[in-house]
Amino acid sequence: MGSILNLFDFSQKVNYRNEILAGLTVAMTMIPESLSFAILAGFPPLVGLYAAFIMGLVTAIFGGRPGMVSGGAGATAVVLIALMQSHGIEYVFAAVVLAGVFQILVGLFKLGKFIRLVPHPVMYGFVNGLAIIIFMSQVEQFK
Repeated sequence: MGSILNLFDFSQKVNYRNEILAGLTVAMTMIPESLSFAILAGFPPLVGLYAAFIMGLVTAIFGGRPGMVSGGAGATAVVLIALMQSHGIEYVFAAVVLAGVFQILVGLFKLGKFIRLVPHPVMYGFVNGLAIIIFMSQVEQFK
């Protein structure tokens, strides 16, 4: 319980220059990514910026691990396209909150270790299929 209450570790020496540069670098790379994922999912670009800001704020407060990437995902954008088109933004909000609850439960019960059971060819197929779907959704903008 004590580790949950200790959100910040003040015993480590922090190089603030490097931390600020890292934060600015991540922020600058997240802007175009969040805009493109919002457009891909059928949302206004401003929604992508708000989501990126909130995600960055939550990750900064509750922390992550070195090397951990916290940002939008193409898979999420692709899944939200159908939900947005069929039901509207209200259902997307409920789906995102429910997905967050599931992620918290998976983390609390330490179920992330089971991802090792998914074979590499399945992961490669998923990523390649995702790339094809994203590519095909962007072709319409060039017509």
